[in-house]
Amino acid sequence: MKIIGLLGGMSWQSSKFYYQYINELIAQKFGSTHSARILMSSVNFNEIERLMMQDDWLAIGQLMAKEAKRLQDAGADCLLLGTNTIHIVSSAIEKAISIPFLHIARATGTQIVKKGISKVALLGTKFTMEKNFYTKILQNEFQLEIVIPNEVERQLLQALIFDELVQGVFSEEAKNTCIQIIKRLEKQGAQGVILGCTELPILLAEESIPILSFDTTLIHSKAAVDFALN
Repeated sequence: MKIIGLLGGMSWQSSKFYYQYINELIAQKFGSTHSARILMSSVNFNEIERLMMQDDWLAIGQLMAKEAKRLQDAGADCLLLGTNTIHIVSSAIEKAISIPFLHIARATGTQIVKKGISKVALLGTKFTMEKNFYTKILQNEFQLEIVIPNEVERQLLQALIFDELVQGVFSEEAKNTCIQIIKRLEKQGAQGVILGCTELPILLAEESIPILSFDTTLIHSKAAVDFALN
Protein backbone atom coordinates (compact mmCIF):
# COMPACT_ATOMS: atom_id res chain seq x y z
CA MET A 1 0.00 0.00 0.00
CA LYS A 2 1.39 3.39 -1.02
CA ILE A 3 1.51 6.30 1.42
CA ILE A 4 -1.02 9.10 0.81
CA GLY A 5 0.18 12.62 1.55
CA LEU A 6 -2.77 14.77 2.64
CA LEU A 7 -2.39 18.53 2.76
CA GLY A 8 -5.32 19.65 4.89
CA GLY A 9 -6.71 22.18 7.30
CA MET A 10 -8.61 24.11 4.61
CA SER A 11 -10.75 23.74 6.59
CA TRP A 12 -10.31 21.05 9.22
CA GLN A 13 -14.08 20.53 9.05
CA SER A 14 -13.64 18.75 5.71
CA SER A 15 -10.14 17.40 6.35
CA LYS A 16 -11.53 15.08 9.00
CA PHE A 17 -13.83 13.57 6.36
CA TYR A 18 -10.87 12.96 4.04
CA TYR A 19 -9.22 10.97 6.83
CA GLN A 20 -12.47 9.13 7.60
CA TYR A 21 -13.36 8.32 3.98
CA ILE A 22 -9.89 7.11 3.02
CA ASN A 23 -9.71 4.78 6.01
CA GLU A 24 -13.27 3.53 5.49
CA LEU A 25 -12.52 2.73 1.85
CA ILE A 26 -9.43 0.76 2.83
CA ALA A 27 -11.42 -1.13 5.47
CA GLN A 28 -14.12 -1.92 2.91
CA LYS A 29 -11.46 -3.28 0.58
CA PHE A 30 -9.51 -5.42 3.06
CA GLY A 31 -11.80 -5.72 6.08
CA SER A 32 -10.79 -6.35 9.68
CA THR A 33 -8.56 -3.66 11.21
CA HIS A 34 -6.96 -2.48 7.98
CA SER A 35 -6.46 1.27 7.63
CA ALA A 36 -4.70 3.61 5.22
CA ARG A 37 -1.12 4.81 5.35
CA ILE A 38 -1.47 8.58 5.52
CA LEU A 39 0.92 11.44 6.18
CA MET A 40 -0.90 14.70 6.90
CA SER A 41 0.20 18.31 7.08
CA SER A 42 -2.54 20.60 8.37
CA VAL A 43 -2.12 24.34 7.87
CA ASN A 44 -3.63 27.25 9.78
CA PHE A 45 -6.64 28.20 7.66
CA ASN A 46 -6.82 31.69 9.16
CA GLU A 47 -3.54 32.53 7.45
CA ILE A 48 -4.74 31.08 4.14
CA GLU A 49 -8.08 32.91 4.36
CA ARG A 50 -6.33 36.24 4.98
CA LEU A 51 -4.11 35.75 1.93
CA MET A 52 -7.11 34.73 -0.18
CA MET A 53 -8.99 37.89 0.69
CA GLN A 54 -5.87 39.89 -0.20
CA ASP A 55 -5.76 38.04 -3.53
CA ASP A 56 -2.19 37.01 -2.71
CA TRP A 57 -2.12 33.69 -4.53
CA LEU A 58 1.65 33.87 -4.94
CA ALA A 59 2.11 33.67 -1.17
CA ILE A 60 -0.44 30.87 -0.93
CA GLY A 61 1.36 28.97 -3.67
CA GLN A 62 4.67 29.31 -1.87
CA LEU A 63 3.14 28.09 1.39
CA MET A 64 1.43 25.13 -0.27
CA ALA A 65 4.60 24.20 -2.18
CA LYS A 66 6.56 24.18 1.08
CA GLU A 67 4.04 21.92 2.80
CA ALA A 68 3.82 19.62 -0.23
CA LYS A 69 7.60 19.24 -0.26
CA ARG A 70 7.50 18.51 3.46
CA LEU A 71 5.09 15.62 2.84
CA GLN A 72 7.15 14.29 -0.04
CA ASP A 73 10.33 14.40 2.04
CA ALA A 74 8.52 12.57 4.84
CA GLY A 75 7.81 9.67 2.49
CA ALA A 76 4.46 10.35 0.80
CA ASP A 77 3.99 8.57 -2.54
CA CYS A 78 1.30 10.97 -3.81
CA LEU A 79 -0.18 14.28 -2.78
CA LEU A 80 -3.81 15.12 -2.06
CA LEU A 81 -4.78 18.77 -1.51
CA GLY A 82 -7.91 18.61 0.64
CA THR A 83 -9.70 21.66 -0.75
CA ASN A 84 -11.16 22.77 -4.08
CA THR A 85 -10.30 26.47 -4.04
CA ILE A 86 -6.60 26.19 -3.24
CA HIS A 87 -6.14 24.13 -6.40
CA ILE A 88 -5.73 27.58 -7.93
CA VAL A 89 -2.04 27.19 -6.99
CA SER A 90 -1.73 23.59 -8.14
CA SER A 91 1.02 24.50 -10.62
CA ALA A 92 3.20 25.83 -7.78
CA ILE A 93 2.65 22.58 -5.89
CA GLU A 94 3.44 20.40 -8.88
CA LYS A 95 6.68 22.29 -9.53
CA ALA A 96 7.80 21.69 -5.93
CA ILE A 97 7.36 17.91 -5.91
CA SER A 98 8.16 14.88 -8.05
CA ILE A 99 5.43 12.59 -6.69
CA PRO A 100 2.00 12.47 -8.40
CA PHE A 101 -0.40 15.28 -7.54
CA LEU A 102 -4.01 14.04 -7.64
CA HIS A 103 -6.05 17.00 -8.89
CA ILE A 104 -9.58 17.22 -7.47
CA ALA A 105 -11.12 18.53 -10.71
CA ARG A 106 -9.75 15.63 -12.76
CA ALA A 107 -11.02 13.10 -10.24
CA THR A 108 -14.43 14.81 -10.33
CA GLY A 109 -14.54 15.07 -14.11
CA THR A 110 -13.82 11.35 -14.41
CA GLN A 111 -16.80 10.51 -12.22
CA ILE A 112 -19.15 12.90 -14.04
CA VAL A 113 -18.31 11.36 -17.41
CA LYS A 114 -18.94 7.88 -15.98
CA LYS A 115 -22.50 9.00 -15.16
CA GLY A 116 -23.08 9.88 -18.81
CA ILE A 117 -24.05 13.52 -18.31
CA SER A 118 -22.64 16.54 -20.10
CA LYS A 119 -23.98 19.65 -18.33
CA VAL A 120 -23.29 20.23 -14.65
CA ALA A 121 -23.68 23.03 -12.14
CA LEU A 122 -20.72 24.09 -9.99
CA LEU A 123 -21.14 25.36 -6.44
CA GLY A 124 -18.21 26.57 -4.36
CA THR A 125 -16.37 29.70 -3.31
CA LYS A 126 -16.38 32.70 -5.63
CA PHE A 127 -12.78 31.81 -6.52
CA THR A 128 -13.76 28.31 -7.65
CA MET A 129 -16.83 29.46 -9.55
CA GLU A 130 -15.39 32.58 -11.18
CA LYS A 131 -11.75 31.72 -11.94
CA ASN A 132 -11.02 29.18 -14.67
CA PHE A 133 -8.51 26.92 -12.90
CA TYR A 134 -11.28 24.39 -12.20
CA THR A 135 -13.74 24.81 -15.05
CA LYS A 136 -11.09 24.73 -17.79
CA ILE A 137 -10.12 21.18 -16.78
CA LEU A 138 -13.75 20.06 -16.83
CA GLN A 139 -14.39 21.79 -20.15
CA ASN A 140 -11.15 21.02 -22.01
CA GLU A 141 -10.36 17.54 -20.71
CA PHE A 142 -13.87 16.16 -20.20
CA GLN A 143 -15.93 18.26 -22.67
CA LEU A 144 -18.40 19.23 -19.95
CA GLU A 145 -20.66 22.27 -20.03
CA ILE A 146 -20.49 24.13 -16.71
CA VAL A 147 -23.18 26.42 -15.31
CA ILE A 148 -22.60 28.55 -12.26
CA PRO A 149 -24.90 30.56 -9.97
CA ASN A 150 -25.64 34.20 -10.76
CA GLU A 151 -23.70 37.01 -9.09
CA VAL A 152 -26.07 37.40 -6.14
CA GLU A 153 -26.04 33.66 -5.51
CA ARG A 154 -22.24 33.55 -5.75
CA GLN A 155 -22.02 36.24 -3.08
CA LEU A 156 -24.45 34.26 -0.90
CA LEU A 157 -22.40 31.08 -1.26
CA GLN A 158 -19.14 32.92 -0.52
CA ALA A 159 -20.55 34.35 2.71
CA LEU A 160 -22.14 31.05 3.68
CA ILE A 161 -18.89 29.13 3.21
CA PHE A 162 -16.57 31.53 5.03
CA ASP A 163 -18.91 32.81 7.72
CA GLU A 164 -20.53 29.47 8.56
CA LEU A 165 -19.32 26.22 7.02
CA VAL A 166 -15.58 26.53 7.64
CA GLN A 167 -16.45 27.48 11.22
CA GLY A 168 -18.52 24.35 11.72
CA VAL A 169 -21.96 25.98 11.41
CA PHE A 170 -24.33 23.93 9.24
CA SER A 171 -27.79 25.46 9.45
CA GLU A 172 -31.10 24.50 7.90
CA GLU A 173 -31.30 27.99 6.40
CA ALA A 174 -27.96 27.54 4.64
CA LYS A 175 -29.06 24.14 3.37
CA ASN A 176 -32.31 25.58 1.96
CA THR A 177 -30.41 28.42 0.27
CA CYS A 178 -28.17 25.94 -1.53
CA ILE A 179 -31.11 23.73 -2.55
CA GLN A 180 -32.93 26.72 -4.08
CA ILE A 181 -29.80 27.66 -6.05
CA ILE A 182 -29.46 24.08 -7.32
CA LYS A 183 -33.14 23.98 -8.36
CA ARG A 184 -32.70 27.17 -10.37
CA LEU A 185 -29.60 25.80 -12.09
CA GLU A 186 -31.51 22.60 -12.86
CA LYS A 187 -34.01 24.77 -14.75
CA GLN A 188 -31.03 26.02 -16.80
CA GLY A 189 -30.38 22.46 -17.87
CA ALA A 190 -27.94 21.23 -15.24
CA GLN A 191 -28.14 17.43 -15.06
CA GLY A 192 -26.01 17.27 -11.94
CA VAL A 193 -24.23 19.50 -9.44
CA ILE A 194 -20.62 19.54 -8.29
CA LEU A 195 -20.31 20.29 -4.58
CA GLY A 196 -17.11 22.17 -5.33
CA CYS A 197 -16.32 23.19 -1.78
CA THR A 198 -15.28 20.35 0.49
CA GLU A 199 -17.57 21.65 3.25
CA LEU A 200 -20.70 21.60 1.09
CA PRO A 201 -21.22 17.81 1.29
CA ILE A 202 -21.32 18.16 5.08
CA LEU A 203 -24.22 20.60 4.70
CA LEU A 204 -26.04 18.85 1.88
CA ALA A 205 -26.94 15.19 2.21
CA GLU A 206 -27.17 13.45 -1.16
CA GLU A 207 -30.86 12.63 -0.68
CA SER A 208 -31.69 16.31 -0.12
CA ILE A 209 -30.39 17.36 -3.53
CA PRO A 210 -32.93 17.29 -6.39
CA ILE A 211 -30.41 16.26 -9.07
CA LEU A 212 -27.37 14.01 -9.28
CA SER A 213 -24.65 15.35 -6.99
CA PHE A 214 -20.88 14.95 -6.92
CA ASP A 215 -19.27 14.99 -3.48
CA THR A 216 -15.75 16.20 -4.27
CA THR A 217 -14.41 15.18 -0.85
CA LEU A 218 -15.48 11.57 -1.33
CA ILE A 219 -14.49 11.48 -5.00
CA HIS A 220 -11.03 12.83 -4.20
CA SER A 221 -10.63 10.35 -1.34
CA LYS A 222 -11.53 7.46 -3.67
CA ALA A 223 -8.94 8.67 -6.19
CA ALA A 224 -6.30 8.61 -3.45
CA VAL A 225 -7.23 5.09 -2.40
CA ASP A 226 -7.18 3.90 -6.02
CA PHE A 227 -3.66 5.29 -6.35
CA ALA A 228 -2.51 3.82 -3.06
CA LEU A 229 -3.69 0.34 -4.04
CA ASN A 230 -2.59 0.44 -7.68
